[in-house]
Amino acid sequence: MKSTARVFAAGLLLALPNTALTTALAAQESGPAQTQTADEEPVWAFETSDIEVDPGYVFGQLDNGMRYILRENATPEGTAIVRMRIDSGSLDETETERGLSHYLEHMAFNGSTGIPEGEMIKLLEREGLAFGADTNAATDLSAITYMLNLPRNDERLLDTALMLMRETASELTIAQDAVERERGVVLAERRDRAGYRQRAQEDAFEFLAPGARFAQRLPIGTIESLEGATAQKLRDLYARVYTPANTTLVIVGDYPADVMEAMIRAKFSDWEGGAAPVDPETGPVDITRAGQTDIYIDHALSESVSMTMLGPWRDRPDTAEERKAATIRGIGYRIINRRLARLARGEDAPFRGARYGSNDLFEDARTSSLTVSSADGEWRKGVLAAVREVNEALTYGFTQAEIDEQLANTRASLENAVQGEATRTNNSYVGPALSLISNDRIPTTPAYRLALFAELEGEFTPQNVLGALTMDAAPLVAPLIRFQGRQAPAGGEDALRTAFSDAMALPVATPEDTGPAKFAYTDFGEPGIAVSDEREDRLGFRYVTFANGVRLTLKQTDIREDRVSFRMSVDGGNLMNTAENPLKTAMVSALAGGGLGRHSQDELGSILAGKTVSFGLGSSAENFVMSSSTTPRDLDLQLQLAAATLTDPGYRREGAERYRRGIESYFASLDATPSAALGTQIGAILSDGDPRFSLQPKEAFLDLDYAKLDAAIGDRLANGAIEIALVGDFDEDAAIAAVASTLGALPPREADFLPREDARTRTFTGDRTSRTITHAGEPDQAILRLYWPTTDDDDFAETVRLWLLSQTVRLEMIERLREELGQAYSPYATMSNSRVYRDYGTFSLGAAIDVDQVAPTRAAIDALIADFRSGDAINDDLVERARKPLLEGYENALKSLGGWMGLADNAQSQPERLDRFFDGPDLLKSLTPADLQAAAVQYLDPAAVLEVKVVPGEDARTPD
Repeated sequence: MKSTARVFAAGLLLALPNTALTTALAAQESGPAQTQTADEEPVWAFETSDIEVDPGYVFGQLDNGMRYILRENATPEGTAIVRMRIDSGSLDETETERGLSHYLEHMAFNGSTGIPEGEMIKLLEREGLAFGADTNAATDLSAITYMLNLPRNDERLLDTALMLMRETASELTIAQDAVERERGVVLAERRDRAGYRQRAQEDAFEFLAPGARFAQRLPIGTIESLEGATAQKLRDLYARVYTPANTTLVIVGDYPADVMEAMIRAKFSDWEGGAAPVDPETGPVDITRAGQTDIYIDHALSESVSMTMLGPWRDRPDTAEERKAATIRGIGYRIINRRLARLARGEDAPFRGARYGSNDLFEDARTSSLTVSSADGEWRKGVLAAVREVNEALTYGFTQAEIDEQLANTRASLENAVQGEATRTNNSYVGPALSLISNDRIPTTPAYRLALFAELEGEFTPQNVLGALTMDAAPLVAPLIRFQGRQAPAGGEDALRTAFSDAMALPVATPEDTGPAKFAYTDFGEPGIAVSDEREDRLGFRYVTFANGVRLTLKQTDIREDRVSFRMSVDGGNLMNTAENPLKTAMVSALAGGGLGRHSQDELGSILAGKTVSFGLGSSAENFVMSSSTTPRDLDLQLQLAAATLTDPGYRREGAERYRRGIESYFASLDATPSAALGTQIGAILSDGDPRFSLQPKEAFLDLDYAKLDAAIGDRLANGAIEIALVGDFDEDAAIAAVASTLGALPPREADFLPREDARTRTFTGDRTSRTITHAGEPDQAILRLYWPTTDDDDFAETVRLWLLSQTVRLEMIERLREELGQAYSPYATMSNSRVYRDYGTFSLGAAIDVDQVAPTRAAIDALIADFRSGDAINDDLVERARKPLLEGYENALKSLGGWMGLADNAQSQPERLDRFFDGPDLLKSLTPADLQAAAVQYLDPAAVLEVKVVPGEDARTPD
C-alpha cells in the first residue's frame, strides 16, 4: 500500500501525495514498472490500526483488485460526488514520459470505445453538469483523479457517471489524430501555468534536494516530452498505470449504499488488468546537507527567507497513540506560530508574516522550517525577530495560558464537529476517504476524535508540550537558508548566515504568563424593542424591525445542524467613493487590524479562543459588510462583536502599518503576469479613466490612515441603516433577543439605505480603438479580450437572456479555440449587467494565448461572433447544454446555508430579488435559439467592440 508525505521546501508548503521509496530509479527508466501483488499487505490501513474507523463508510474490493469507498449522505439533499483515483501520477513517468500522465488525463475526454471524441463533456452538460465546475480531473505527483459532481440523485445519472468512469479506466481509444489535436491544449495549459511562482518553486525544490526525482517530475512536464508524445507512448503509460489494482472509486451522496455497490460491480467487475505499479523513487535526499545558502531573484517575488533543517524520516503509522502525540506536539507548533503572528500584528512589526513547522519530505527526510516574509529590504530585521522568537520557544517553552488558548480552539472545533455531524456535507466525507487512499489516514467520527482528545486531559502541561515539540523538530543549527525577492540582499550569502547567527545569539527569556483577558463588550444598553414582526410566505423568512431602525431577517433551517450564517449590512460601501476622493473607503478592509477600542486585534485572538466567530468589515458597492459562520452557542458573542465594531473601532497604528506593507508588496508586482497587468488597467480603459474605477498611484494609498478612514465612514458606522440576516439552526426568539440586546440596543439609525443616485453613474468608453497593455511575465504569454457595452440589471428577463447567451458563447469558445484549434486552454465568456450603475453592463470574452496567436485567435472569435449573429452557431442542443447546468443550480440553490443567505441578505431592503429567484427558471426555459441570436445581434456588434491585448513588454522575461 502506498503512503504519503508532505514537503516543506524553502518556504513553500505543498501537499505532495502518496509516494514511497521502494524501487530503484534505474528500473523506472528501463521500461514498464515492476509490480507487486495485492496480498502483500492489507487492503485498508485501518485493518492494522487500533483507530476506530467511521462505521458510516462502506469499504469494498472487487476480485480484480479495484477498491471502492461508499457513503450514504443527504447533505446537500439529492446530490452526490463521484471520484476515481488512479494511484499513479507524474512521479511514475520515465524521463521520456514527463508530462504524459497529465496528457493522458486530457485524452480521457477525447474518445473511448463507447463515446465518440468530443461527446463526453456534451453528454454531461445535457445532464446538468458544467464543465470545470462539476466535470473535471487533476494530475499530481502521485495520482490522477477524475471528478464528477452529480446535481441529482436519480439512478440513471449515477449509471451514466459510472459508465463514463469505466470508459476512462479501460476503454480510451487514444487515437493519434486526437493526440495531435489535444497537443495544443496541453501546451497551452503549460504556457498559462508558467511564471515566476513555478520557477521559484522549482528552484526551492532543487535547493532543498538537488537531483531528487520529485523536483524533476512536476505534472506539467517538459515541452520536449509533450511535443514528442505519441498515441503509442500514451497507450503504454495507460496500460501500465490504469489497472484495477491501482484504482479506487469513491461515491458519497444521496443513494442507498447497496445501489451504489451493485452499480460498481456491474460496471467494473469485468475490468481486467495487471497489478499496481510499484511505488516510484522520490529522492535522493541528503539529510546531512546543512549550512548552505541560496539566493533567488525575480522582480515579481516579495521578499522572504526560509531556514530549513533536514533530518531522518520517521515512520508513524496512524494509531491512537500517534494521534495523541501529534495533538500534543501540534499545540507547541501552534503556539509558536501564534507568537509570530503577534509580532506581525504589532506596531513597527519586524516582518509581514512568519511560519514555523515540521513536515515529512516523502519517506526520504523530515524537515523543520521557519519562513519569514518581509517588506522589501527588511529581511534582516525579520530574521532577527523570528529566529529569536522560535529559539526562545524551543529553549524555555510555553505558558499554561498559551496552551489553554490553543486547547480551547481545538476543543471547540471538535465539539462543533460533533454537534453538526448529522448534516456534514458530501465534500466533508470525500476528503477523508481520499486521504485514506493517499496517505493511510483513517477516517473517524467526530465523536471518536473528541473522545481521543478527552483522554489527554492533564497531559497538556508546559513540560509535555515542549518535550513533544523538541523531539519532533530538528534543532536550528546551520540550516539551509534560502532567500527570494526582487533584489539580492545586501552582503549576499554571508549576510544571510550572519543574520541567522546574530539572531541565535540574541537573549531569550522565560515567557510571562499574563492570564486570560475578558471580553469588554457585553452591555449596549437597554435591549431594543421589536416594532414589527412579519412572515414572508414563499420562503418562510421572518422579518423583524426594531425601534432604532435595525432590520432583521431570519430563516430557520436545519440543513446544517448547529450552524448559523450571519451577515450584517451597514449603509455605505464603495458608492461613497468620488472622482475627487476615489480611495475614500479603500481602508475599510484594514479596520480589523486596528482591533477594538479596548482590545487590540492580537488580544482578541486570545479572548475569542474557543469561539466560532469572525471579526472584520468589508466594503461592497452599497454597504459595509460583516459576515461569519457561527454556532447557536456563539451567536450572542458574534452579535456583540458586530455592535462593538460599529461603536468602538480601535484604529490602532499597527493596523494601518500592516495595510501599507501590503500596498508596497502589491504595487511591486502589478505587471508580473498578463492577468495582473490586465486587472490593474482594465477599469480605467473601460470607463475613460474615471478615478473611481482606475488604479490610483501608490503614493495615494500610502497616504491613507485611520484618521481619514474615521472621517470617511465614522458617520455611517454610527448612523447608517443596518440590515441583518441570520440563516441556520437557531431558535428564532432567542436570536431576536440576542439582536435586541446588541445591534437593536444601539441609538436610532437611519431607516433606509441611502440611494446615492449621483454616484450611480458609470460609462462605457466611446473610444473603441484597440488597446495594448504590456506585462513583465513570460515572453510567450498573451491575453486577448473583447468587450461590449450592454445594459443594467433593471430588466431581469434581459439579464437572463444575456446570461444564457454568455454560456452558449462560452461553450462554443471552448469548442473552437480549445478543441478545434488548440490555441487556448481555458477560453471564457461572461456578462455583467450592473445592479449598481445605471445603464451600465458588459459582455466580454477572450482567452490566454501564445503571443504569436493573437491575430489567428481574433479571426476565430470574429467568425464565432458572426455565426452567433447569423444564428448558424446556435441550435437547440447548444442552448440546452448551456441552460441545463443553470437550471440545476437553481434547483440546488437552497440546499446550503450560502444559498439561503444569498436570498436573506438585504431581503427587506431589496425584496425584488426574491421575485427574481422564483422567475429565473421559467425565464431560462422560455429562451429559444432565436432569442439568443437576437441578443447577439443587439449587443455583439463588431463595430462596437473594444479589443484589449496584453502582450510581453520590454521588461518581460528573456526566453530560455
